[in-house]
Amino acid sequence: MFGRVAIIGLGLIGGSLGMALRRVGLAAEVVGVGRNYENLRLAVEVGAADWVTTDPKSGVAGAAVVVVAAPVSTVGPVITEIAPFLSPGTVVTDVGSTKAAIVRAVEPVAAAHSFFFVGGHPMAGSEKTGVRNADPYLFENAYYVLTPTPATDPDALEKVRQMAEGVGARVIKLAPEIHDFYVAAVSHLPHCVAAALVNTIGVLAEREAVLPLAAGGFRDTTRVAAGDAALWRDILLSNREAVLAMLGRYREVLQELADLLSAGDTAGLEEWLKKAHLLRQAVPAKSKGYLPELCEIVVTVPDEPGVIARLAGILGDAGINICDIEILRVREGEGGTIRLGFATTADQEEAVRLLREAGIETRKR
Repeated sequence: MFGRVAIIGLGLIGGSLGMALRRVGLAAEVVGVGRNYENLRLAVEVGAADWVTTDPKSGVAGAAVVVVAAPVSTVGPVITEIAPFLSPGTVVTDVGSTKAAIVRAVEPVAAAHSFFFVGGHPMAGSEKTGVRNADPYLFENAYYVLTPTPATDPDALEKVRQMAEGVGARVIKLAPEIHDFYVAAVSHLPHCVAAALVNTIGVLAEREAVLPLAAGGFRDTTRVAAGDAALWRDILLSNREAVLAMLGRYREVLQELADLLSAGDTAGLEEWLKKAHLLRQAVPAKSKGYLPELCEIVVTVPDEPGVIARLAGILGDAGINICDIEILRVREGEGGTIRLGFATTADQEEAVRLLREAGIETRKR
């Protein structure tokens, strides 16, 4: 247990972390700090904090861990503001989506005021924002990146790791600059692309006729474009160089596609699409990156209400935890296939046995 944990900024991430810490009993007390009292009142109402304050000094007093869940452009200034009020040895971490600029700004402040800083980025979230949408299970099986440097205190790093894993996250460690390059590719570029797709439709004279035709593919691809614009403005600007580099690469790939279409290159276009198909197939199945590979099964089920609940019930009653789930294919009225991921081969094998006994077509993947 960490004693008192102060969370500055009770939006979706900060609120969810507060709820998760209280749910699992990792903190003796969770204190919420913010500027909007109505939002703070709501945070207490939904269970994100034990008590709240608009005064940073009283909010961080006596805290063993301080989590700054503020927009990336304000993390440095917020930590500088609270630094004089922190007890020596306090562990401070953040949840910002970019890390290098924050680490460069905060480490000198930490050294000057004798507290410890550990950069953090829980890769969990939603297009919905605010503490009203906070979820105590938001971090379950999510990547939680920690970005230690040579200046990072090992004990402080371990404490933040324990906190992240305690709320269900799967921790990986990356250098700040490497983190920023990676998230530019897998998070920031996709957001730019989603927004660009929506804006492309938006400038069409026929958009009112086109939008009702938007099917699942368009909605899935552009879902993240519904995220908070001010939040994403700060994220993109704080990681500008890496995002620009990825946009340059993306522009080259789009030009390659345009050239193939312009030339009517049937074989080349098929090969281009096939390469994407093969890479995409690898993403949910085996490419777990820095994390342990999940042990997976695929089940074939009918298209009927409650079928996923039935699967979860069979496995849950046996104490088997589903770490990941994905609907692979579905045809209305006929059925589809669902991928389930487990942490161990023992859970995988037991799941196969139980589901087959229940008459559900199941195979290892």
